[in-house]
Amino acid sequence: MKTKKSILGDIVAHLFLLSATVVAVFPLVWIILSSIKGKGELTSEPTRFFPKVFTLDYFEHVINDLHFIVNIKNSLFIALITTVIAIVISAMAAYGIVRFFPKLGAIMSKLLVTTYIFPPILLAIPYSIAMAKVGLTNTTTGLIVVYLSFSVPYAVWLLVGFFRTVPIEIEEAARIDGANKFIVFFKIVLPLVAPGIVATAIYTFINAWNEFLYALILVNDTSKMTVAVALRSLNGAEILDWGDMMAASVLVVLPSVLFFTFIQNKIAGGLSEGSVK
Repeated sequence: MKTKKSILGDIVAHLFLLSATVVAVFPLVWIILSSIKGKGELTSEPTRFFPKVFTLDYFEHVINDLHFIVNIKNSLFIALITTVIAIVISAMAAYGIVRFFPKLGAIMSKLLVTTYIFPPILLAIPYSIAMAKVGLTNTTTGLIVVYLSFSVPYAVWLLVGFFRTVPIEIEEAARIDGANKFIVFFKIVLPLVAPGIVATAIYTFINAWNEFLYALILVNDTSKMTVAVALRSLNGAEILDWGDMMAASVLVVLPSVLFFTFIQNKIAGGLSEGSVK
């Protein structure tokens, strides 16, 4: 049985977790409630939590007049393609480093992380020149290539640590049973590192979804603009429409939530089932 001291400790721990959850969720709840407030409420009563009048006018204006859905589609396409390609490349690279080039791979993985030492603004001009040379300026393909250049190195570094936790004896046993290297990798190893793949995919998606600097520099066409740049464009020189900003922010959050739910429920569950089989 639990003692009074342990019960008190559980109560304190749960209260702390509850408080941390409220603090973390409060800004999102505030944005959602602000996006459905009536016209003028955000400026006349900015500290009021619940709206007096519920309206979807801001969403209608953002979707129909500002065509924000197009920007969401652009970012969703770029982020998903970047995530898929980065995970495929980094998973194979990390496995190769751990199993085939352990000594050289340890040095390579450390060198890959050094790409994050340089501030992004320093690479803006080289990226712009390179994309112009190959004709990828003002294209989604160019953005995907740029995002992969800094997503893959970090993803490889992350996955190396997860692949190192897989015992070599499991792979050797599978090869004795007749499995080749591809079957071992896809059927044995990948299901075991499913949590690492999920975490890396989420990290890669967030980086590509929220990236602003390169999207601003490399893309000028409004029809190809990402959500990060589109949100910034709502901030006018003299007037800032908070209602439109809040509604657009809610629309930006929804795809991320759906992506995280899909990754956790589908990919992780599928890989785990494959591991059991």
